[in-house]
Amino acid sequence: MALSATMLGIPLKYVSLVTLCIQNSTLVIIMRYSRLDKEHLYYTSTAVFLSEFTKLIICLYMAGRNQIRETGRLSISELYTQVFAPDAWKLMIPAALYTVQNNLQYVAVSMLDAATFQVTYQLKILTTALCSVIMLRTSLSGLKWSSLVLLTFGVALVQMPSDSSGSKTIVDDDASMERFVGLGAVAVACVISGIAGVYFEKVLKGSKTSVWIRNVQLSFFSLFPALIMGVWWKDGAGVWENGFFYNYNYVVLAAISCQAIGGIIVAMVVKYADNILKGFATSISIILSFLASVYLFEFIVTTTFLLGATLVLIATYMYSKPDPPKKEYMDVNKLPTQTLSKNNEEKEDDGYDSSVSTSNIRNNEKFDKNL
Repeated sequence: MALSATMLGIPLKYVSLVTLCIQNSTLVIIMRYSRLDKEHLYYTSTAVFLSEFTKLIICLYMAGRNQIRETGRLSISELYTQVFAPDAWKLMIPAALYTVQNNLQYVAVSMLDAATFQVTYQLKILTTALCSVIMLRTSLSGLKWSSLVLLTFGVALVQMPSDSSGSKTIVDDDASMERFVGLGAVAVACVISGIAGVYFEKVLKGSKTSVWIRNVQLSFFSLFPALIMGVWWKDGAGVWENGFFYNYNYVVLAAISCQAIGGIIVAMVVKYADNILKGFATSISIILSFLASVYLFEFIVTTTFLLGATLVLIATYMYSKPDPPKKEYMDVNKLPTQTLSKNNEEKEDDGYDSSVSTSNIRNNEKFDKNL
């Protein structure tokens, strides 16, 4: 029996679980905290670009390390050939989508509190499931459909207006507009996440290329839309006037680093853990973000938010549960003739006369007709 992979004696599936919990909750909290000072805001497009660049470096390192482990040497030319393979262009589409999604996350987290953003962002489970059904022809069980309905209802409850939604003052028109924009950004980001995630999964399943090489391709192609659509088109004037690293500090760098390692952690979870642990990690992340919002951002808890968040947690757990095995029924008409004859022989050995039984059936049929 092979031993499971461990780190310091701890199974890697639990290491990846804890790491994913910390990363998911920490990313939202740090991103939100970095956007609180409205007078000294940095350009989010530069943060997205640096995040993708950092991810590219990390994935290149992991791909090279994987090559050394498999072949015993590092070949730059072979890595280059793998990264720029003829089918590498397939990653251009999800790369552009992920870039837009990352920018929308910054917009949303600037407008919403961390707890509301974290709960609402779980709608990506719904969009991913729908995209999987449409694009991959995936069949969902009744349990998963029920969890998706429960998830939608829970997110809707979280969005119900109240006199206090994360602030001690009554929400005015400007704050309501900010919340509306933030929710819209989350909704679009969830749709994009579903499309990009399912497309990326389809690419992975359709080739034998390693996950690390695919992540290198994804990060490389993400640099171009991040630079052109973000840094140059969206914030070009400000970057030209104030500089690329305008208003950067340790919090911004922490947000960039946390976002960059997110893809690496997800790869670990996919390799060493399962969907149940991943759903469990997501649930813990929601709870941690909620507690941090109460403590750090003076988030005021409402009954509807608690109820909605609870439903989202339950739905996340339900969706991550494996489907029950399907019961297979035996069709007698499809049984081989030898099996049927063998059964008849066994019945005759037990004193069962099939000819008598057949004669009785025919007599009964004649009797029914006479009636």
